[in-house]
Amino acid sequence: MGPSFTEQDGALLCRYNAETIRIDAWGPDGLRLRGTVAQGMRDDALSALLAEARRPGTVTLGVETARMVNGRLACDVSVGHTHGEPKQELNVRFTDLVTGRELLTEQRPHFAWPPARHYKADSAETWTIETTFRAHDGERFWGLGQRQHGLFDQKGCVLPMLQDNSEVNIPFAVSSRGYGFLWNNPAVGRIELGRSLTRWRADCARQLDYWVTAGTPAEIMKNYADATGHAPAFPQWASGFWQSRLRYRNQEELLAVAREHHRRGLPMSCIVIDFFHWTHHGDWKFDPVAWPDPAVMVRELRDMGIEVMVSIWPTVNLNSENAPRMLEEGWLIRADRGLPTFKIQLDTDTGALYKVPLAFYDSTNPEARAFVFDVVRRNYMQYGIRAFWLDACEPECRPTHPEIMRLHLGGGMEVLNAYPFFHERGFWEGMQATGEQEGMFLCRSAWAGSQRYGTLLWSGDIRSTFEVFRAQIRAGLNIGLSGLGWWTTDIGGFYEGNGEDPEFRELLVRWFEWGAFCPVFRLHGFRIPNEVTKLKDKPAKPYGKDSVLVFTDTGGDNEVWSWGEEVYDILCRYLALRERLRPYVMRLMAEYSETGAPPMRALLFEFPDDPAAADVEDCHMLGSDLLVAPVQHYQARERAVYLPAGAEWTCAWTGQCFAGGQRISVPAPLERIPLFLRDGAKLPIV
Repeated sequence: MGPSFTEQDGALLCRYNAETIRIDAWGPDGLRLRGTVAQGMRDDALSALLAEARRPGTVTLGVETARMVNGRLACDVSVGHTHGEPKQELNVRFTDLVTGRELLTEQRPHFAWPPARHYKADSAETWTIETTFRAHDGERFWGLGQRQHGLFDQKGCVLPMLQDNSEVNIPFAVSSRGYGFLWNNPAVGRIELGRSLTRWRADCARQLDYWVTAGTPAEIMKNYADATGHAPAFPQWASGFWQSRLRYRNQEELLAVAREHHRRGLPMSCIVIDFFHWTHHGDWKFDPVAWPDPAVMVRELRDMGIEVMVSIWPTVNLNSENAPRMLEEGWLIRADRGLPTFKIQLDTDTGALYKVPLAFYDSTNPEARAFVFDVVRRNYMQYGIRAFWLDACEPECRPTHPEIMRLHLGGGMEVLNAYPFFHERGFWEGMQATGEQEGMFLCRSAWAGSQRYGTLLWSGDIRSTFEVFRAQIRAGLNIGLSGLGWWTTDIGGFYEGNGEDPEFRELLVRWFEWGAFCPVFRLHGFRIPNEVTKLKDKPAKPYGKDSVLVFTDTGGDNEVWSWGEEVYDILCRYLALRERLRPYVMRLMAEYSETGAPPMRALLFEFPDDPAAADVEDCHMLGSDLLVAPVQHYQARERAVYLPAGAEWTCAWTGQCFAGGQRISVPAPLERIPLFLRDGAKLPIV
């Protein structure tokens, strides 16, 4: 029997050799391919794609070939003739009809076995699924979430598909060949971007599922947003400066910092209440001893123009007040064997901290999501709090054993990567139901489509070094090309910042200067305690205490006046500069919501016709008008900057003009980050 090619409701259906392939038009210039060797195609499988983005495509049927077209993108399916064997499988090839270029084509790892689409049965309903494509010399891959390997171009990388602290798996890649590729599957797996082939692997899945689009980087990101969801409106308050540290222990400590900012005339848009402000993990409420009157606190802060954000963890102490019902209803992640606890963490009874085993609520269960948000609504929103920090939402299990987890939507190996997506969805839908239109959630993890639920990603618990600082710039460029434009970092890094160390102080200044030009401008970190930094002999442990006791403290100072007058003067300049730029930032956020163009943009995004722009990974555009060149090395007082061709560039500090298409060396004294305005753009830098 030969292949069966049919049209079904505007989709191409292909059947051959016990496999079914379905190709749908999805969004502008996008095609979704699903494949299965099961009885039938599942339409209820977990997907990042919006159902309403599906549309009829143009189908052409032949005897041994078929074609599906949506806009500029074509997919050709043909019967493959493998070496030394009869016709055996269907081969898939994607082409850009505007450029005539082959975008990606399936390729077997070996002429004999396995095929390019390989299904290895795990159970009656799940398979290990791999698909392999031809590799091309010179091809580059960007996006793919947030990685800490310090690379911008990820060709040659092997990337795990598993959420972790600071490692965010968004399986969407932008290729230099002019296509975007979404692995539409939340399973644990692996991406191999090799020189001999490209391989995508899901370790446990119901069916093959991926989506392809074509165009320039800007067109690809627009198509991706149309297919997976656009970001909501960005809150005006969030465009200013955020103050945070680990941690403000009580209401009076937090208010003292806000009052001092206000007294000094320094701008602040948001101040953050971090973890252990609660009674137990899973109570999701303030400790009344440390936070006696949240309503009064919120009113005072709002009178100063400051929003308060509160940390919410998805963790549940089995001694918490909500645990009995959550256990009874099945709202916690279960374990196929052993106890349903997946992390040893600290907790408190409003007294000393101690270690306890914690469970995680099941965010894939809609009833569990609704319950958690309702508790948060009653215990926080009643005080006027409307901004939430969804920390540890990978979920941060240690060690991570997805193979023994059982969630509402399936086993951990099959669905765990979507945990943050559903966690964010629960808060977004809950906020909308209350009538609150400005939902924003600071999150440590995300998945494809998270942008539609008000997700602001930050780069996780990173160390305070120049090397790590450099990696964040690449991470930020790639997260923007993964569809998430709301992004920030812990200015100065999170771990082991020593306020008495001259190198850390310079790192803090350089990071702060850059932070003023990031989508969200946020100071955070767990600094070595002041008394420890002043010791002549370095203690055996960086914080001078063991890992349990150290979290009872706030750590070292982390306010803009904490590091001496020289540093303070510089930071104040950039606080004022960010205030002047807020209208521009809000304009970029509106553009991102409309078009999917990230506010922080790789040069290749704005200059796709300049090949040299694709090589630049240590600078970025803030919108279309401003080139930002952060200084990333200790004691550097100048740096090289490439100015892309096709524009004229003006130094924002001196007014000197430069032609595009050249690399120049520019001075960078400690108080100055190199900035260049494009084609006479007017921004209030000075």
